[in-house]
Amino acid sequence: MKTKQIKISIPSNQPMVALLGHRDELLKLVEQKLNSEILVRGNEISISGKEEEAEATAGVFKELLSILEAGSQLNKQNVEQVIDLVCNEENVSPKEIFTDKILTHRSKVIRPKTAGQKGYIDSIRKNTITFVIGPAGTGKTYLAMAMAVKSLKEQSVSRIILTRPAVEAGEKLGYLPGTLYEKVDPYLRPLFDALYDMMDAEQFQKLMEQGIIEVAPLAYMRGRTLNDAFIILDEAQNTSPEQMKMFLTRLGFGSKVVVTGDVTQVDLPYGKYSGLVVIEEILKKLTDIVFVHLTAKDVVRHKLVQKIVEAYKEYKDSKIKNKGNY
Repeated sequence: MKTKQIKISIPSNQPMVALLGHRDELLKLVEQKLNSEILVRGNEISISGKEEEAEATAGVFKELLSILEAGSQLNKQNVEQVIDLVCNEENVSPKEIFTDKILTHRSKVIRPKTAGQKGYIDSIRKNTITFVIGPAGTGKTYLAMAMAVKSLKEQSVSRIILTRPAVEAGEKLGYLPGTLYEKVDPYLRPLFDALYDMMDAEQFQKLMEQGIIEVAPLAYMRGRTLNDAFIILDEAQNTSPEQMKMFLTRLGFGSKVVVTGDVTQVDLPYGKYSGLVVIEEILKKLTDIVFVHLTAKDVVRHKLVQKIVEAYKEYKDSKIKNKGNY
């Protein structure tokens, strides 16, 4: 295989420490992940190695520079993500992902972190109804919540409605002690946790009291028409086909809907079919409705979580292939 040498000149207005990291920690990370030889002299980076690897390494540095020039900072996490994106030849540039800021709260920036997540966010922007299906850790619910809060702040909707099927409670929900929110709190707690990450607790409580943010089990959606709202149905794999139809037909004027779920984590009683499993086949020909499929590549938790998700998928696929039981 041919070898190649590539030289990259760093603009004088761009501090090398911002690109290479404190004590070259970001440079060392690139060196660990890629096989090219990297030499830094003054404001020039020299890359040499096998042609394909040298070009990939140069591509990483060019993307890192474009992210810095757009005003974003680099850290170990986003440098690793840039390397993954360049090496996997994704059809979206890292700059497009890392400069797409949805919300900023208490100096924390909420944005997509993978090509799949970027496509998911863009789908929400462009369509009335977005279905997102993928494993745990891919940011399905969190990013939908961020888009809902952003829409509320920009006044493109007047309220946020968050709902989940309370599967374990079944028809016995009314017999549980306490108020409605005390009864369903275990099922809706992940939605509350995400909202607390995006706004102050006092503001959240005020919006809840005013009915601007509503969090309720799916059963309480029946018979309503939801206008001018950002509506999120979470854990949709635990809906029946009838419940899914009931929910989707609540859509009113000026509203946007996001439906999230993981079809590998259905908790319905044995013999009950998931509404999320069949919905794509039913609605695939309709416009303004899009289905986004996230994968292990979009898991943004510990790297080991990606490997665990892939291992389960391989195990399930092998069982199906051999006609065994999962």
